[in-house]
Order: sequence, then C-alpha cells, then structure tokens
Amino acid sequence: MGVLSGLRVVEIAGLGPAPFCGMLLADMGADVVLVERAGARGAEPLTLGSNAIVNRGKRSLALDLKDPAAVDALLRLADGADALIEGMRPGVMERLGLGPDICLARNPRLVYGRMTGWGQDGPLAHAAGHDINYIALSGALWFSGAPGEPPMAPPTLVGDLGGGALYLAMGLLAALLSARRSGVGQVIDAAIVDGSANLMNLLLSAHAAGQQPFERGHGLLDGPHWYGSYACADGLFVSVGALEPQFNTLLFATLGLGDDADFHNAYDPRRWPRLRERLAALFATQPRAHWAALLEGSDACFAPVLTPREALVHPHLAARAVYAERDGVLQAAPAPRFSVTPSATPGGVPARGEHGAQILREAGLDDAAIERLLRAA
Repeated sequence: MGVLSGLRVVEIAGLGPAPFCGMLLADMGADVVLVERAGARGAEPLTLGSNAIVNRGKRSLALDLKDPAAVDALLRLADGADALIEGMRPGVMERLGLGPDICLARNPRLVYGRMTGWGQDGPLAHAAGHDINYIALSGALWFSGAPGEPPMAPPTLVGDLGGGALYLAMGLLAALLSARRSGVGQVIDAAIVDGSANLMNLLLSAHAAGQQPFERGHGLLDGPHWYGSYACADGLFVSVGALEPQFNTLLFATLGLGDDADFHNAYDPRRWPRLRERLAALFATQPRAHWAALLEGSDACFAPVLTPREALVHPHLAARAVYAERDGVLQAAPAPRFSVTPSATPGGVPARGEHGAQILREAGLDDAAIERLLRAA
C-alpha cells in the first residue's frame, strides 16, 4: 500500500541519512530489503536496536559480506531491484565487489544511490566527519546561533537529513523516473556537503537582496525582535516569526505595545537589539501557557516551543495524527500525504535477519544455500 508500492529497494545497513532515506521509501510503500551485518547489532554509540525508527517497515536480511557466497546473494538481490542504497565511505562497496560498475553491468536499469558526507571525490572524500562538520564547511551552519556565540544547529536535521537523506530520496526518485523512460539506470552521488549548500540558496537570495548579511544578528531572519524565540516565566519557550508588517503590527498590538512608538518602526535595525531586550523582559513575566492562550492561532505568527512529547498531544498535531507511539517508541507519521494512494500505518522495526530465508528464496537460492548463509550470519 502506498504511492511506491511495487518498488524494490536494496539498502546496505549503515548509520544516519541512508537508512532515513530507506525509511521514507518504505513509508510510501516500497519494499525495502535491509542487508545488515552478520552478528548482533553492535554497541556503537548510535546503535539503536529495536528503537531504530529508520528501519520501520523494512525487511531484514543478515549477511557476512566477507563471504563470496553472501556477496553473490546480494548481487542477485540487486539484479531484481529497482534501486540500491549505500552509505559507506568511497571505495568500500568496490572492495566488497558490490560497486556500481558491477551492479549496473548485471542490472542496467538499477539506480545506485550513494550517501556520503563529503562526496565520492574531492580532497576530503575519504575523511571521517559528521553532520556538524559537513554543514560547517558548506556554510549552512553559519547563521545558526546568536551573535557572539558559537554556531549550533539542531543535531542531524540540516545536514544528515535535510542535505543528505532528502536529496538522496529526491535523486533516487528522479533517476527511477528516468530509468523507466530510457531503460538506463545511473549512480546518484548524494553528498551532505552538496545538499546542505544547496539548501542555502534561499538565504543566499536574501543576502544578494541585502536582507541577510553574513554578519550574524543583522539580517531579517536572525536580527529583528519580531523573529526569534523567548524564555517565559516557567523556563519554557515561545517563538515569534512576524516577518511581514501586518503580522508584526498585530503581534505588538496583542502584546499591548501597539501604542508604543518604539515598536512603530519595525524594520529599523538600530532598534532591534534594544527591542529584543524589551520583548524578552515581557515574555519572561508570564508562563508559556499564558502566551499561547493569547497568541496561538492568530496571524501574529506565534508558536510555543514544544518537546516532541508535548507535540504528540498538541491539538493541531493530534488532529492531524502527526505523532504516535508504536511499541513504546514515539515517532512521526509518514510525510507527505497522498490523496489517492495514502501511506499505510508504518510497519514495525524488524529483528536483525528476521526475513532472511524469505528474501533469499525470492532471490532464487535453494534451501541448502540459504541455510549455509543464515548459519554464517
């Protein structure tokens, strides 16, 4: 069930953005076969086990890819697949005998998706790194944080997921459309440093128009008092984003500041630091619930800053069933939404190797070969 029903994807298990891309495809109905390493799921810092929401709805096969028979089995899976996803360092798949040249020679229609931080080539291609490093180098981290403070973006969201997983998913789907027309597959080089830089184009447009200088705290999206977050009397937080004149006028009027001349010239950057201090002092006088009751749902462009657990029960998100709990794990529902082919309720997180015999049988292996491979895993 879902818009991608009938699509077969082979995913080589990894961390972060590549599995997230696989989850997006599985959420939309693709049959995603997750090829995991032999042995128990390890004890690395980000090993999530049964809590790995990114593996929901996938089928799991465990293989020892140092075994030539396991490599042959994986190639058979790729022969019948529409796409393959891997997130290894450049050269690893080639050394395993599973590189794109081999796979596409066997299955010319295959779309081979490669997810890395730095890309398949370039001076840093083989260096280790994580989300914060990629977005630091691409410029995407620069505007994150208050003036004078070290930049800090929400972990994984801008780089791994925004600049990585989403660009890989978009690239895969575009290449799949092309392959269906032409019969020719191709390799997708999805680098987080590329994708996070591409995400900057709207801000770079604002910069070119003089609205978002590179000096932090001086642009329309990080300097004004009417665009930011504030602490409340109970230690919780609220956000305001009243960018347009009609919205910040309403914000100030609702806060009882409509007759204050200080707030009449909302776009004078000389006033912003002092007026930000005034708004900070005002919001600190009442708890978050007070400001939500006063402003939420209006055109003042307001929202409370919620934890994901709070978001679960917020009336708007609850009405849209944005969050849910499955097997005791809080998780977000599939997105986006489709009118004709809605996504099914996400499946559970498979145990490592749970579907091994079924998957290998579909690939054409006989029972003896299946038993040997599963015993080795």
